[in-house]
Amino acid sequence: MLYFFKRLRLRIIWSWAGCVDAWRNEHSFRSWVWANLVSAVLAFVLPLTGAERALILALGVIVLAFELLNTAIERAVDFVSQVQHPLAGRAKDAGSAGVAVAAIAAGIAWVVVLIW
Repeated sequence: MLYFFKRLRLRIIWSWAGCVDAWRNEHSFRSWVWANLVSAVLAFVLPLTGAERALILALGVIVLAFELLNTAIERAVDFVSQVQHPLAGRAKDAGSAGVAVAAIAAGIAWVVVLIW
């Protein structure tokens, strides 16, 4: 059991280090964090149900997760080679598209919650 908690502690430390690094070095990540803070404040200020609030907050977190994965893809591609290659560009574009799709899902949720 002690081993489990030691590994859990290390996973938390490594994950937090990844978030801090993304905050310091990725403008897109910072932008999404600020957008999510605004979204979260609105979710708590507006008269939403608990389920609506949970949906909005969860989708915001998913957008951040996709942005972190996109950052990982971009860094891995750049580490492997600095040479411009069509597949490298496609990998980066796919990661970016993943962020966009997650953001669209969050936007759709907001529209449905506000109109419904």
